[in-house]
Amino acid sequence: MLTESFIASTRSVERKAQATTAKDLGIHLHEFQPIPSLRSSFKKSSTQPNCLAVNTTHVFTAQADKSVIHVYSRGRGNQEAVVPFQEKITCLVLAGPYHGAGTLVLGTEGGRLILLELATGRQITTPQSHLQPVTCLAVDPTSNFLVSGSADSNIHLWSLPSLLSFSQPAHNDPSQPRQYSPLRTLSDHRAAITAVIFGHSASKANFAISAANDKTCLIWDYFTGTVLHTYLLSFNPLCLTLDPADRAAYAGYEDGSIQILDFYKQQSSLVHPHYDADYQSTPTQPPDSDRWSSSEIASSPVHCLQLNYDGTILLTSHENGKVHTWNIAKGKYNNQLADLTLPVTNLVMLPPTGFPVQNSAPVKLQNVVKPRYENSWGGAAVNNGTSAVPITHTYTVQFTSTIPLPDPPAGYSDFDEALTHPSFPQHMLDEGIAELESLAKPHTEHCAEIGTRKRAGSSALGHCRGVGVGEREVPEGGG
Repeated sequence: MLTESFIASTRSVERKAQATTAKDLGIHLHEFQPIPSLRSSFKKSSTQPNCLAVNTTHVFTAQADKSVIHVYSRGRGNQEAVVPFQEKITCLVLAGPYHGAGTLVLGTEGGRLILLELATGRQITTPQSHLQPVTCLAVDPTSNFLVSGSADSNIHLWSLPSLLSFSQPAHNDPSQPRQYSPLRTLSDHRAAITAVIFGHSASKANFAISAANDKTCLIWDYFTGTVLHTYLLSFNPLCLTLDPADRAAYAGYEDGSIQILDFYKQQSSLVHPHYDADYQSTPTQPPDSDRWSSSEIASSPVHCLQLNYDGTILLTSHENGKVHTWNIAKGKYNNQLADLTLPVTNLVMLPPTGFPVQNSAPVKLQNVVKPRYENSWGGAAVNNGTSAVPITHTYTVQFTSTIPLPDPPAGYSDFDEALTHPSFPQHMLDEGIAELESLAKPHTEHCAEIGTRKRAGSSALGHCRGVGVGEREVPEGGG
């Protein structure tokens, strides 16, 4: 049976009548299907929207109005570390596979990005790229591109491999961009960016969606920086999520309602609507029938949206501390899933478990390596601008299974196999031990023979004496 779960984080508020136990709990692991129930919680956390990231071993939260990150171990069920920084952290996202060790990307109040390699402790800080705090971050499915949205209304596109590279482009080559500069800037919004997400495709036909406080939602071709379509909304969108098949997007409003943006509703040709020239030139204002609301929510702002695995149920978290569900097929409110008493600012749906064959990474992040502050400005002082990896660069992970060994190609000798093997081959170890035993066996027999002669006495040893040089053996009786 498949099991779906989600992790929610809350923001602390001052309430006189609030229970102490509820106030201390800031992160909740909640089962969604088949039996909705609270499974576990972590204490001492208070987060703003876009400040929660999760992988298979850890939970990362940027603390509200602070310059620290809390790291929680899911396996041990406790807080593992508190990582301080020099600026307040306003948002974060995890780059890399869900199973395994990745890179934590942080947005700061000063408009910078901080990249922290979780398995090495290497920290990279970019120069100030935004004029105001970074409000949201997103990584594409290939983990090659990163977008950062800011309160200055600009969206920057970054190359993750370039940011993490040890090599630096030549300073006298104008054709190469600077290593810690964005690839391009998307500047069609006129107010603070509230949300940005990527599509699920790994091809060059993928797109990005951004929302801002100018009541617009834009679809981008981030490879070229072209706006594919514009949606004019009724209210300021606070958050976004995308259908698993990239058929529609959902936006959350301040009044607690949900706006669906159906990409194929007005399609009149066989061309994909994002690339239809007639569709691109005309902005779309969604009808009121595509806006869902319910009296059960009581005008509580939506902080986060998440869809379940098959995209049939929408989960929303609200300022009043409640988590609600919506039926996508019927287009209406479903029920209240949980009440966490504090404003629920973040929701992260976890991959379902219970498949016959479960994907797993060859390595697992056992403990997060704290950052090395001597490398906080790109590490140029360590590698002096060369492409060589520093000798102090250590990758600390745990192997989850035996390392598979490739089959040697035809014509490989024993020496070639030993040279390319990660350790000494087993058959060579067996042969070496057998050879050492054979060399030690004659010596052991010789020592045993000498011991026997000594025990026989001096008379026996006399018979064993030889004749010296120049001497003649005299027979018994003289002569």
